Amino acid sequence: MITFSALDYKTDKTVRARIAEQLPDTTRVIIAQRVGTIMDADQIVVLDNGKMVGIGKHYDLVRNCPVYQEIALSQLSKEELGL
Repeated sequence: MITFSALDYKTDKTVRARIAEQLPDTTRVIIAQRVGTIMDADQIVVLDNGKMVGIGKHYDLVRNCPVYQEIALSQLSKEELGL
């Protein structure tokens, strides 16, 4: 298990890229509050007060899950989100 927290965006991106390079066929579970960290995940689970309120890919959740959309829009522009 690899854990990290409180990384700036550039370092976060670099760490994720290196993990993907070094462990290409490994299942990774990422727990994050930063949308940019999870946008490319195969599956995203959205929790709200401990309850699952959405599951899917970023593209679908940003359009169909109000909780995810609110979080995403608080961090990124509509253009960055593809809206």
